[in-house]
This record gives sequence, structure tokens and C-alpha cells, in this order.
Amino acid sequence: MNIGSFELPNALFAAPMAGVTDRPFRQLCKALGAGYAVSEMVTSRKDLWNSLKTSRRANHEGEAGPIAVQIAGTDAPMMAEAAAYNIDRGAQIIDINMGCPAKKVCNKWAGSALMQDETLALQIVEAVVAACASHNVPVTLKMRTGWCQSHKNAVVLARAAESAGVQMVTVHGRTREQGYGGAAEYDTIAAVKAALRVPVVANGDINSPEKARDVLAYTRADAVMIGRAAQGRPWIFREIGHFLATGTHLAPPLVAEVKRLLLEHLQDHYALYGEYTGVRSARKHIGWYVKTLPGGEAFRTRMNALEDCAAQVRAVADYFDELGVHMDRMPAAVADALKDQDEDHMELTA
Repeated sequence: MNIGSFELPNALFAAPMAGVTDRPFRQLCKALGAGYAVSEMVTSRKDLWNSLKTSRRANHEGEAGPIAVQIAGTDAPMMAEAAAYNIDRGAQIIDINMGCPAKKVCNKWAGSALMQDETLALQIVEAVVAACASHNVPVTLKMRTGWCQSHKNAVVLARAAESAGVQMVTVHGRTREQGYGGAAEYDTIAAVKAALRVPVVANGDINSPEKARDVLAYTRADAVMIGRAAQGRPWIFREIGHFLATGTHLAPPLVAEVKRLLLEHLQDHYALYGEYTGVRSARKHIGWYVKTLPGGEAFRTRMNALEDCAAQVRAVADYFDELGVHMDRMPAAVADALKDQDEDHMELTA
């Protein structure tokens, strides 16, 4: 699997999710088997680049390459400038967001709203490709199947983007109108794959090794992208990789390993966000881990009341120590809740 000159170790990708796929989470997913991870979106609005939120999103210190940054906006010159800005800060691949269905994004005509204006969408692609060309940085595109059921134009846009120089296309198998409701469909992804020469990535509802296998076989996509299913279960990447390679299931991780992974993740998280924001933004990650575990709901309620990192770490360690007394391994699936959680929702505020 290649993106431009970058050869990836496998075809399992972590999706860009606002407030989730930050540097610590990307590093965790890569350590647990993801071959590639795209950052949460960086806005194309120059007046927000110096904000704390954007500076954190543009932080790639110590991150293993290739470093992929997603950008979003509605103005072609601004998007080109945003691409150059992120390249200067370490981005090795630029991904264009044409898939976010969130109202706050689409109301600004960004994200999947761009699929309604094919002329503007292509202008943005051409501008970003031109800005990246002199740096030899590949450009990729993440999109939906279309704006609504009666206007599925993913194939048309994907062909135009490929002609403009995009080197990989990811398709989430839903329209913007669907949001995250219902089930993803893969016929459109298969049609995009059949129409393009560049790699195509299938995204949407891939939450198990069997589903990854079936989606790859049905669509003939070059890779799969996983979002919500990795929340609280980042080891899903190695589970899928093992299954695709051997046809057998990898045993769930030991409770002791999960405790170690989560505590290491928390330390990395605090280092990026600091005490005040770190302890609060870590709550969702901890909540995803314990959502379906014994006593998880009660623990999450207690944990959410803690307001310093040391207390949060102690609480997590104590919870998993107690859990380890009663069970050796994690359940086969620990993140079935979150069906309504946005997979690639991108915030434009900072």
C-alpha cells in the first residue's frame, strides 16, 4: 500500500476524528497495528492558526511518519495556504476534508457540503495539489457517497480529483443526509474503486475482523479506515491484521496490558494538553474503555468528578487492578456503545 512515495506497513487506517485522533491517540493506534493515521482537522482559517486548539492539532513531535494532516475549508487559496502551513510544521501528506456531515461545518459549506458544488470542490483540490507539488507532498481526499440519496456523485468527484492529482481517495459509505444513521453501503465505494487507478479506502461501520475482510472483498478497496470501533478498543487494528493474515482470531488483550496501554496513553495525553484540559479531555477515552466492563458505569461517574491528573491515574489503576482480580482478559468487544458518535466530525472553531 503506497501513498505517493510513502510505503505503508499495512492497509489498516485510523480515521480523523475531531477531539479524538490527536497525536497521543494516533501514536497508540500505530503501536497497536494501524499502518496509517490521519490527524484531526486543522482549519484553513488563518486567524485561528495561533489558537491553542490548532497549535495542538499541528503538533507532531515524536510522531512516526508518514504524518498526514486533514484540512477543511471553502476557499481554494485559503486551503492552499493551509496546506503549506501544515507542511512547514511537519505534514508529509495533506488530506482534504469533503466528508464531514456536521451542521456547523456544512452550514459554512465546508466538509461534505462541498459535494453539492462540484466546481468549487475541484477548485480546492487543484489549489491544494498545486501548493503541495513543489514540496513533493501527496494530496488525498476523504468524501462521502454524495449529499443525499438522489444525488450520489462520489464517482464523478473522485474521477475529477484523480485527474487533478489526488493520490488516494477515502469514501465513507453514507451520504451527508444520512449522517451516521442506518448502515453504511459499499456499492458506491466499489464503483469508485472500479473507476480509479489511485488507491481507494473503504470507511464506515467496519467494527470487526470479519467486517474488514468482507468489505475489502466486496469493494476491492485497497485499505479500510476505522473510526468509532477504535475508541476504547485501539487494539482492533492488530486483531484485524492478524485475522486477515491467518484467518484466525487473536486472543483479546490481558487486563494488565490494557491497564498499561491506557496509563501510558494518559501520560502522553497530559503532556500535550496540560493538567486542566488534559484531565477533562481524557475522560472520554477512559469512558470508552470501561463502557461495557463490569462496574464501568459507576466507575465513570466517580472518575468524571476527579479534577487532577494524579487522582485520575490512581483511579484508573485501581479500577483495572480490581478488574484483573475477577477476569484475566478483556471481553472480545468492549466498545459497542457509541453508535451515534461522529466518526469524522470536524470542528471549525478553535
